[in-house]
Amino acid sequence: MNCLRAIALSLSLFLMGMVGPIQAQLQMNFYANTCPNAEKTVQDFVSNHISNAPSLAAALIRMHFHDCFVRGCDGSVLINSTSGNAERDATPNLTVRGFGFIDAIKAVLEAQCPGIVSCADIIALASRDAIVFTGGPNWNVPTGRRDGRISNASEALANIPPPTSNFTNLQTLFANQGLDLKDLVLLSGAHTIGVSHCSSFTNRLYNFTGRGDQDPALDSEYAANLKSRKCPSPNDNKTIVEMDPGSRKTFDLSYYQLVLKRRGLFQSDSALTTNPTTLSNINRILTGSVESFFSEFAKSMEKMGRINVKTGSAGVVRRQCSVANS
Repeated sequence: MNCLRAIALSLSLFLMGMVGPIQAQLQMNFYANTCPNAEKTVQDFVSNHISNAPSLAAALIRMHFHDCFVRGCDGSVLINSTSGNAERDATPNLTVRGFGFIDAIKAVLEAQCPGIVSCADIIALASRDAIVFTGGPNWNVPTGRRDGRISNASEALANIPPPTSNFTNLQTLFANQGLDLKDLVLLSGAHTIGVSHCSSFTNRLYNFTGRGDQDPALDSEYAANLKSRKCPSPNDNKTIVEMDPGSRKTFDLSYYQLVLKRRGLFQSDSALTTNPTTLSNINRILTGSVESFFSEFAKSMEKMGRINVKTGSAGVVRRQCSVANS
């Protein structure tokens, strides 16, 4: 009997130990008791301000993507380093915008519920709300993320897929985050809104293989137009170009149509057509409805938002999103 009691006690302790991690996972309306108006506050702030700067929708979803690909979705992309070696100092993040927007939301929430709502959750909620406000897809954002305190430029450089990625590089970097090829195609669809700087793709126009040549995978007419009207110099790092010309403010299927016409702006866009699985996914999306794309995109966004999250006793809730030890 003593042996049976010992086994039962061990099993009980094991199950009790399991409760912590299970309860610590992300959940819908996580702040219902601790800060009941948290999600509405984020939504209201976005709706009150995004109309004055609609381009922030693309900027915020990009920020969310860049945050999640480095140490998981922990708000570490927001940390500002005086020594210039934080994630936001890395090349992939030099053109990321929206830091002040997130800081402003955080200030409102700190006034309501001090030390409760994480910066990581604010990014996740604000990026979703901004996309919805501009007519894009809606998706579930379970909350309960905690903030990280480590932010390294070298890790951002190593983990965020650059626009010059070939298919192998994309596949590897997405797989490292638990994302598959379907996710790769769907999340790339966010390029249907927003802009980029010439510096992100001029190598395709002027020096693709280091011999002053042009990327043969880029439509020649489109390339000529980019050279003459958008990026006449290979050293231009200020001019911005629509990623989805003629439709950059509308979340739709036109990005995929352009990719098939060899008019995707980045090498990473073109790379999606070099693999049979990703190419098949593009064709499948284009034969379906926008509503179907929205539904699938939503699932991949929720999946991305769960990458290596810190929950429960892991991580902290930073009082200032830009300060690691706040």
